[in-house]
Amino acid sequence: MPKAHKFIVWFTEVTKKDVSLVGGKGANLGEMTRAQIPVPPGFIVTAQAYFYFVKKAVLGNKIRSLLKPLNSQDSKQLQQVASDVKELIMKAAMPPEIASEIAAAYSKLSGMKPKGKGLVAVRSSATAEDLPEASFAGQQRTFLNVKGEANVLAAVQGCWASLFEPRAIFYRDQQGYDHFKVGLAVPVQKMVQSEASGVMFTVEPVTSDASKIVIEAVFGLGEAIVSGEVTPDLYIIDKDGMKMSTKKIAKQETQLVINPDGGMEEVNIWVPVPPKKQSLQKISDVEVIQIAKLGKLIEDHYKSPQDIEWAKAADTLFIVQSRPVTTMKEVKEVEPEIKAPVLLSGAPASPGMASGPVKIVRDATQIYKVLAGDVLVAEMTTPDFVPAMKRAVAIVTDRGGRTAHAAIVSRELGIPCVVGSEKATATLKDGQIITVDGTRGKVYQGKITREKMTIVTDLLKEQIKTKTRVYVNLAQPELAEVVAGRNVDGVGLLRAEFIIAQIGEHPRYMISQKRGNEFVKKLADGLNIFAKAFNPRPVVYRFTDFKTNEYRQLTGGQKYEEVEENPMLGYRGAARYIKEPDVFHLEVEAVKKVRRNYRNLWVMVPFVRTVDGLAQVKKMMDDEGLQRSADFKVWMMVEVPSNIFLLEKFLAVGIDGISIGSNDLTQLILGIDRDSPKLAQDFDERNEAVMIALEKAIKISKSMGVTSSICGQAPSVYPEVTEKLVEWGITSVSVSPDMIGTTREIIAEAEKRLGIK
Repeated sequence: MPKAHKFIVWFTEVTKKDVSLVGGKGANLGEMTRAQIPVPPGFIVTAQAYFYFVKKAVLGNKIRSLLKPLNSQDSKQLQQVASDVKELIMKAAMPPEIASEIAAAYSKLSGMKPKGKGLVAVRSSATAEDLPEASFAGQQRTFLNVKGEANVLAAVQGCWASLFEPRAIFYRDQQGYDHFKVGLAVPVQKMVQSEASGVMFTVEPVTSDASKIVIEAVFGLGEAIVSGEVTPDLYIIDKDGMKMSTKKIAKQETQLVINPDGGMEEVNIWVPVPPKKQSLQKISDVEVIQIAKLGKLIEDHYKSPQDIEWAKAADTLFIVQSRPVTTMKEVKEVEPEIKAPVLLSGAPASPGMASGPVKIVRDATQIYKVLAGDVLVAEMTTPDFVPAMKRAVAIVTDRGGRTAHAAIVSRELGIPCVVGSEKATATLKDGQIITVDGTRGKVYQGKITREKMTIVTDLLKEQIKTKTRVYVNLAQPELAEVVAGRNVDGVGLLRAEFIIAQIGEHPRYMISQKRGNEFVKKLADGLNIFAKAFNPRPVVYRFTDFKTNEYRQLTGGQKYEEVEENPMLGYRGAARYIKEPDVFHLEVEAVKKVRRNYRNLWVMVPFVRTVDGLAQVKKMMDDEGLQRSADFKVWMMVEVPSNIFLLEKFLAVGIDGISIGSNDLTQLILGIDRDSPKLAQDFDERNEAVMIALEKAIKISKSMGVTSSICGQAPSVYPEVTEKLVEWGITSVSVSPDMIGTTREIIAEAEKRLGIK
């Protein structure tokens, strides 16, 4: 972990754990560099540099005064306020201590391979960016082909200013982020002179088919894909055997290339693709498979589906970005087949079907025209369209592919989208009623009712029911209501970390300022959202399990947290509550506050090393008036080997349930750092020793009348593990939202085979 006071860090110095310092993009670039993925070299201007700049330039109160009267739903006012804030930031002087470090790093980078004559990409990387299911694409600015010290400094300041783009202000306002707690880091990366480039999803982005890899490719720079300006080639690869199953070549008449004469304002230009080249495949079949293999390698490293940007230069392939796929959706039924006149056809980009009046938007200045319930029709969308996209019931574009901005954001919003229709803006008329079928890529005349459909499958069939309960793992309050509408029995793991990170301050720091009650209120407000959404279904809140390095990232944290050599095995979990009862008191008070209205909130104690430790924590809760009852259950995480060896004694302390944290349990049984890329292949919950531990935990709990659950990643990844858990008698399984339906089906099949009713 680099020193937090540094203004500059190199990719080689950071990992995926450093999001608070370098943002999502920066952390991923560092993580991949250290994992030997072919990433062009670079450095990052840290979020601390941005906060330092705002403080030194005395901008905070000025920005607040501009934002205070803003109604973010008023598109015209939003545009004006954003413009005023950005101008304020751009006119402020960059502190010389920051400028000198950036200049020195740029000079060093200019001499590094690959050759680029000092050309760099300067990108924005917000510290709250790329969180699962909450990452709208392209909120801040990117500057490409930047050359020269002065231009690099200007681009960095331009990225800082773009933290207050209209789309970014709108997004933070909608998500409840504090504008002044979201920082912005700036990765500065050696430019790749792309002959071809594109985007890769290691899961089929529309159907969430995890057996597929989808690659899109264009001639020239990859921004043409994301913007939707160009309809790309499409290649679909089966992960099993790495064989190409689909190839669709799109004609490309123009490409985005470097402007040899351009300055900061026109670094890239559109030029014609030679006629003989326009209908050619953008990359060879061999290169398609090479890119797919890189994608699988990155997915295996992160242990989750990835959205990856790649580029080809001089017959060399580079990865320039990777982020988690945030739009995994379950497609459990066949969509209805519609017999109606087809007005347009395009690429299916976001599944589902919706009807409404057409609103054609030529550019972002017209987004105010789109009202709730309209179908947004545009040549393509940009991040500035997001406020209108959130009001629309469906989206249709002339250009773009499955990874264009319109497609990505539509999947985020869960609304139907058809892209690449070629002539939607020319064919459709404002006010015309249409139906958009985002599953098949069709646009129909009029409003399609159920009577006009031929139902292939009964969409209203009874949802699968199982004796073994299916819970969900959650952390972000804004997802609570959506996920609560799913076929799920409750929340088996409510993580505190996201809520605490949003509070942004170390609890002991707040206590020192006599603001403990404020911490209680903010934590309770977050918990309340989940309890209300799922009521009367249980919500099992895991008391904070921050590690020292994570606590240090909070305001005031460095004063109260020591630097540990191995935080994973350090001062965390139950040990903290015992040594810091005043801090634990705040959490207990927050739980009590929520339970006055919602009795479905339960608690779970993490990382309990000793029987006496559990007894002490339980007594602390009892003394605070938070006692077990018919409607208040206390669970313990089983994630330390001592929990397995002494489980009977732990249960005898008096708890209602256990939840197996298979991630920590596996790493501690096998002695493997679960974040180590070199040992990733050896980290496997199906290992015989781990399976023996799981079986013992479930069977002992059952024999003592205590419920058992599991909340690690194993059930989401390995169906065979889930089947064994059911066979041994587990009470519930808690999984990520994208695996609810799949897990329910696996459990149903296992229960049927075992005769469980």
